[in-house]
Amino acid sequence: MVHYETIDIVIKERIATIALNRPEIRNAFNEAMIRELTAAFRSIEKETDVRAILLKGNGKSFCAGADLNWMRDVANYSFEQNYEESFRLSQCFYTIYTSPKPTIAIVHGAAIGGANGLLAACDIAICENDTVFSLSEVKIGIVPACISPYVIKRVGEYGARELMLTGRRINGREAEHYRLVNKSLPATELDAYAGEIVELLKTSGPKAITKCKKLIDEVTNNITLDEALSFTAHMIAEIRASDEGQEGMAAFLEKRKPGWTVE
Repeated sequence: MVHYETIDIVIKERIATIALNRPEIRNAFNEAMIRELTAAFRSIEKETDVRAILLKGNGKSFCAGADLNWMRDVANYSFEQNYEESFRLSQCFYTIYTSPKPTIAIVHGAAIGGANGLLAACDIAICENDTVFSLSEVKIGIVPACISPYVIKRVGEYGARELMLTGRRINGREAEHYRLVNKSLPATELDAYAGEIVELLKTSGPKAITKCKKLIDEVTNNITLDEALSFTAHMIAEIRASDEGQEGMAAFLEKRKPGWTVE
């Protein structure tokens, strides 16, 4: 396993946990963390035994947004340097969003600014009720540009308008109301709920999950309703004929667990 300076990775029982690991500054991200997160997700994509990826933060918070020292440096960059740095950040969110494996963000403490891009790019996001969320970029005269595709997908246009234009702080329950997260829970219940999701994922066909993510992406982002006629029919025909599809249907008819089930 590659050694990382700003994140920790643990793979156990076919689940990869990526933890932001700058707890002394509440996991604020900088260029190194962006680079390492992108590399880590790309690396885990290739691990055929890994069934899901959890993203969390070590210490008191999930992520406090951008590192102030990094922002101080960025403020002095040229336009070209700023573009390159921002493009790498966009690539990080896109890598998480397009991961072929299911991704779950487990959020606590705070998710400020760009941290919301990390959680919004995941398939599922859950949080503690007391977590503080803020899309606070406008408060310092900038905009939440790179995270916007993923936040807007989650909360919709007008929810995004309210949260992004005001920059106001909301708690976990409010974040669930806005659909920024899928579910908000008491802190004592968070890990158990995440475990339930993981167990559900383990009993699903791993290739079917990847195909399902591709299906959602194409239907949501890339094709018209007319184009979906052929695309969706082709996809289900293809997966029914696959080894995993055949095994899954046989197991269902024979009233047994399919071969991919992880005990």
